[in-house]
Amino acid sequence: MVSDNEPTVVAFPFVGDLVGGSHISALHLIRSLDPKRYRPLVLMHQTDGPVAELFDREQVAYEPAPVKRCLEGGPGDAVFFLRDLKRLERFLRERKVRLLHTNDGRMHVTWQLAGRLAGVKCLWHHRGNPGAFGLNKVAPWTADHLITVSRFSAPAGSRWTSANSSVVHSPFDIDDIQADRSACRKALIDELAVSPDTALISYFGALIARKRPVMFADITAAMTRRAAPRAVRGLVFGDDPEGLAEPTVARAAELGVSEDLRMMGYRYPPTPWMAASDVLMVPAVDEPLGRTLVEAMLLGTPVVASDSGGNPEAIDDGRTGFIVPPDDADAFAERACQLINDPALRRRIVDQAREEAVARFSLERHVRSVTEIYDQLLSAAS
Repeated sequence: MVSDNEPTVVAFPFVGDLVGGSHISALHLIRSLDPKRYRPLVLMHQTDGPVAELFDREQVAYEPAPVKRCLEGGPGDAVFFLRDLKRLERFLRERKVRLLHTNDGRMHVTWQLAGRLAGVKCLWHHRGNPGAFGLNKVAPWTADHLITVSRFSAPAGSRWTSANSSVVHSPFDIDDIQADRSACRKALIDELAVSPDTALISYFGALIARKRPVMFADITAAMTRRAAPRAVRGLVFGDDPEGLAEPTVARAAELGVSEDLRMMGYRYPPTPWMAASDVLMVPAVDEPLGRTLVEAMLLGTPVVASDSGGNPEAIDDGRTGFIVPPDDADAFAERACQLINDPALRRRIVDQAREEAVARFSLERHVRSVTEIYDQLLSAAS
């Protein structure tokens, strides 16, 4: 039995093999929970991967998960159900966990059944496709509450109601997302060894099909045509889990813009390079609600994003950025050129975007919303 005077133990398990927006958001939440009320138990299935490196860098404590295996949809899953599931259940009981907060697909399916068996309240934090199998077929049986990061990512036609599901936007530490734009731009211009008046357009995010990195090569080519005689550099920042860097480079060569497209790799934090960019391009489709849009809004970098997924929930077209048809490189380039060539328009949009981002996406608002859900779940359990 847990004493009323003891902080509630909240378990946050992670696979550990890939850093994404879910890890950044969860890290902010974990660091901001009131220690008098909550004790985060951060668990890492892979303690030598990039997520562990991120948490080490941010000085957030974690420990190895009690089993290294997680459900992957392969032959090893049978072993998990025969042996590891009970170990997870026993671990949750022994560590007096009262809340289980999972943040990605593999952790949902690996941990939430164990949480259910252990009598733990389970929170499923969804940042993906609203049609995902696990969200629609597994979550209704295992989760006590569902959080989605946007209205777009919320499932339709299921058992989820306003009583057991919530839309909570991802958190941003507004005080940390600041930069001297002029100094950052000069440093990037020097790194690229290009003229100071070069138009710098950027892609930030993992190189995965949904985010359309190859399409960014088309946008770069369209910008090169429209911005002439001004030089253009299309900059791709992100890791490459799906092997799309090579096709992106090949597409740039096919379009004759190999010199104009640069693969910049994964950089953390992204703040200096995003602040150095003239325009953030977000060609992603079916993206629930990308962190990069909001980070750019806070930094004063204007955004052009596809009319898909949660992008229109973050960007008010013509007021806080531009929304264009998906996969339309010319439309992206046209709006970017408007922003670069019209300082008054740019200033108006970035000022309104920052004001909107501060009001809607603060860390304090996120923590308050999530802890209200925690309290609701714990109240129902008592």
